[in-house]
Amino acid sequence: MSEAKVIDHYGHNDLREKFAAALAAAGLADKRLTPADLAPLDQFHTRGMAATIELGEALAITPGASVIDIGSGLGGPSRYLATKFDCTVKGIDLSPTFVNAATYLAERAGLASKVSYDCASALSLPYPDQSFDIAWTQHVAMNIADRAGLYGEVHRVLKPGGRFAIYDVVQGTGGPLHFPCPWSRTPETSFVVTPEAMRSALEAAGFKVTLWNDNTQVAVAWFAEQQKARAAAPAGPPPVLGLHVAMGADFGTFSGNLGRNLKEGRAGIIQAIVERS
Repeated sequence: MSEAKVIDHYGHNDLREKFAAALAAAGLADKRLTPADLAPLDQFHTRGMAATIELGEALAITPGASVIDIGSGLGGPSRYLATKFDCTVKGIDLSPTFVNAATYLAERAGLASKVSYDCASALSLPYPDQSFDIAWTQHVAMNIADRAGLYGEVHRVLKPGGRFAIYDVVQGTGGPLHFPCPWSRTPETSFVVTPEAMRSALEAAGFKVTLWNDNTQVAVAWFAEQQKARAAAPAGPPPVLGLHVAMGADFGTFSGNLGRNLKEGRAGIIQAIVERS
């Protein structure tokens, strides 16, 4: 089953001790954590916090709104949205490891009353119809083969007029992807689609596109800056806070391949907002 293999990709070890040790090493052992403190550790998508801020600003979420973050990962975006817009966020993720880690970080940030996380499939969301004002997803759909099922579930749990914010990797025209990637070590659990197929699936599910940006070149420039900064840095171990804490020492290879895929036109990045009819 592809979902089981996706879970395996993100690991089964409890991350709380690793995160606590990394935060202590960064001088944050006793601090109430902010989204900025955690950004190097929990923004698991291209361009990190900057991409989350841009998408949030495009949404301009109303205080008190109810948000579902689908594929919430380590919880960085959910905590940022709750802090910035005074909304409540329900995160769901397939990985029990990531749900537990996100819950721990929410507690450390003093946000347990504003954000919470459930372990669930995006293809079977455990919430009633029309439960949320906003749906949100960043770098998630690439792990989901049933794109119609995903968008249908999002449509179901959104209220009429609700908006769905998307920041996802899409298929480019430059040939097959180089693996491993951050979301998959092999093509077996990678389900990128073209921008046209993605848009068609959204519209078929009952969404109207209100924002559609190709952010590929912005992402290519960001990866180039990251590479330049690494080359200029003194030799030594990686920073104490980073996605390698959760994903292991191979994460640099995963991330480097995504940067290469974007540069070679094998992948792209779409930022979109769609509205439920």
